[in-house]
Amino acid sequence: MTDTPISARPFTASLRAALPFWASLIMLPMVALAAIYGGWALLLVPLTSWWLFSILDLIIGIDRESLDPETADAELFWHRFITLIWPALQAVLIFGTLAYATQTTHLGAWEKIGLFFGVGVVSGTIGIVYSHELMHQRNREERWLGDILLGMTLYGHYRSEHLLVHHTYVGTPRDAVTARYNEGFHRFFPRVLREGIRSSWRAEVAMQMRRGHSPWHASNPFWRYWGLQLAFLALAFAIGGWIGVCLFVYQAFIAIWQLELVNYVEHYGLTREHLGHGRYERVKPHHSWNADFRASNWLLINLQRHADHHMKPDRRYPLLQTYSENDVPTLPYGYPVMTAIAMIPPLWRRYMNPRVRDWRRHHYPETTDWSAYNSATNPMPARAS
Repeated sequence: MTDTPISARPFTASLRAALPFWASLIMLPMVALAAIYGGWALLLVPLTSWWLFSILDLIIGIDRESLDPETADAELFWHRFITLIWPALQAVLIFGTLAYATQTTHLGAWEKIGLFFGVGVVSGTIGIVYSHELMHQRNREERWLGDILLGMTLYGHYRSEHLLVHHTYVGTPRDAVTARYNEGFHRFFPRVLREGIRSSWRAEVAMQMRRGHSPWHASNPFWRYWGLQLAFLALAFAIGGWIGVCLFVYQAFIAIWQLELVNYVEHYGLTREHLGHGRYERVKPHHSWNADFRASNWLLINLQRHADHHMKPDRRYPLLQTYSENDVPTLPYGYPVMTAIAMIPPLWRRYMNPRVRDWRRHHYPETTDWSAYNSATNPMPARAS
């Protein structure tokens, strides 16, 4: 007897398969409890998003099963559902919490800062991850939803930087997001903030020029990014005045910090071979760090299956494939633990530098001098005779 197709069992197999990826919903009551009780309850969001899922990773372990990559969108409705409703949920989360925090009297100033730290953790850990999924889809509606999520974190240009720069130049000096070998996160973060906005603007200007348009043409998506960000800032002001704006900007900064911590981990020290004359080898699975920890992949909708994402950027998250540890470099822990380690550069280097060196020996045994790659200049590498 053959299995019933997923599409024929929408409320059984399809829903059951998708439900673990709705784990993000647990963050909503955590923020609500933090707002209502303050004090100790402010720890609920970071404890849940960072440590609960890390503990679950240790208990549940890894998952190397993959759905058929040819599965139709119609069979993934319940997987897509959480990403489609999240922009509305996040808007209620941010602006509802903002209205509550600026009107209540039981939260002190530091408690409000702690509360919006948690809000930023959610809008970064969940919201920007979902926007990443949405921006890679080909239909306009999902891309709009992705832009709305990024607008709530004042990081709209990330879509242009990610699609036009990162995916093209990953593993090369032209990609700011590829963390250099031995580069600590505290050097990486301000560099990415500075270089990311410039590279995304240049990429969109180049796109406009190829179309025969001025950089300021209405089709430049930066108009959308700026418009959404101004609208959300205006809404924050209408709700809470300048205090509301400050709290809103603070949660956006925390969200961006969360995003760039993940970006730092995803490609640290991994470089594509320079072939000379500004050319590089094509992107391969081994140019991304991978992780198959089940619980954190539920929370991050398979973002940790990053190698396959770079092979098929528009492949929906439930269809991302996994690879053997011989084919891709594998992280010792999931992103929640690795991003915490990244905040302590000496500890990070102790964990990751030996793994980068092993990766180099395994994938590029003929390269004997890595100094140019370490300094992100990437000339033709020296080769063993």
